[in-house]
Amino acid sequence: MKRVILSADDFGLSEAVNAAVERAYREGALNSASLMVAGPAAADAVRRARALPGLRVGLHLVVIEGQATLPPAAIPDLVDASGWFPSDQVRLGFKYFFRPLVRRQLAAEIRAQFAAFAATGLTLDHANAHKHMHLHPTVGTLLLQCGRNFGLRSVRVPAEPPAVLARCGTRVGWSGHALYHWTRLLRHQVLVAGMIANDHCFGIAWSGHMTADRVHRLLQALPDGGSELYFHPATARDAELRRLMPDYEHEAELAALLDPAVMHAAVMPGSTAAGQFMP
Repeated sequence: MKRVILSADDFGLSEAVNAAVERAYREGALNSASLMVAGPAAADAVRRARALPGLRVGLHLVVIEGQATLPPAAIPDLVDASGWFPSDQVRLGFKYFFRPLVRRQLAAEIRAQFAAFAATGLTLDHANAHKHMHLHPTVGTLLLQCGRNFGLRSVRVPAEPPAVLARCGTRVGWSGHALYHWTRLLRHQVLVAGMIANDHCFGIAWSGHMTADRVHRLLQALPDGGSELYFHPATARDAELRRLMPDYEHEAELAALLDPAVMHAAVMPGSTAAGQFMP
């Protein structure tokens, strides 16, 4: 049986993203979105989500290249004076793993983001992390530990099978194969925590470039099990999107979610519009 979710990341980053999420849910194939609770347009995203009760909304945890929830004075070893997480993934990874003081601050910030989500009144459908930082064992552990206290049941495992991409005309290098195998650690963590996850995830190799043609081909090639296809849609490329993701095709990704061929292929026998892949 094949089950599929089409989801959007960065909900709350800008009003252009939020408008795209709403439109892709109302008129297209989107059924899930992940909220940046400290994003510049988070309040607008929450307002829209409350008007879309069928949209499954989860937490898009930000511990890299984004705004923190706690004030900088509470987490001085994590963020700069404006409360912004740095972008250096390798350096952050070492800090999160080796420095106990940093880990304590990280745990506090992760709890604060789950608490901020709970304060919206929205049902917590799932969790994942910006730039897939929950693949880091420390971040993954803290996400699961903190999330359990807020009713978390479902976590995205960004496991993108290279063989499926190859059938779609894209061959990934050694780093893509290494990342695919590394996701086994997160999957093990999720299962030990008694939570559930998708079997497959797509949108990594084509991040920011999930065009209609690619998505349609991908939907025809999906393996059995639960697959999540995640997108970065927007109605326009505003200043925030140009600054953070200068090469992303946000409007093309929205067009893919609205494409009739994609919508038809996404409604496959045995598919589910739920944000959680039930066992």
